[in-house]
Amino acid sequence: MFFGSVEKPPRLSEFSLEIPEKFIAQDPLKKRDQCNLMVLNRQEQTIEHRKFKDVLDYFNKGDVMVMNNTRV
Repeated sequence: MFFGSVEKPPRLSEFSLEIPEKFIAQDPLKKRDQCNLMVLNRQEQTIEHRKFKDVLDYFNKGDVMVMNNTRV
């Protein structure tokens, strides 16, 4: 499993994925905070699947969230 590091950041080519159209959401959920959240723990090298409503559980004082409106 790839987790990257500051010393060797991931390359864009490592994220080239073919996603079947049936797995790409066409409309947002009515309850937007119920969308899926994948949490990557680089120290433990684990992946956890949560809901976006839990995102603040992973923030520390002074952390910043950068958001965009990219579409697939």
